[in-house]
Amino acid sequence: MARMFLIPLVISLLWLGFLHYNGLSIKQGAKGFYWIAGLSAFLIGFFTLMLHLTRT
Repeated sequence: MARMFLIPLVISLLWLGFLHYNGLSIKQGAKGFYWIAGLSAFLIGFFTLMLHLTRT
């Protein structure tokens, strides 16, 4: 569970690679980074909530 922070990092690196491969700038792909950050924040919140709800 402690390595969950790697998921957004890996997805961001893949997105950055996609942008460079297609000749796009980081500014043009900024919306993708916002989506990655938002989805990651949602997942972190969800898993934190589940940990607290299921803790015995």
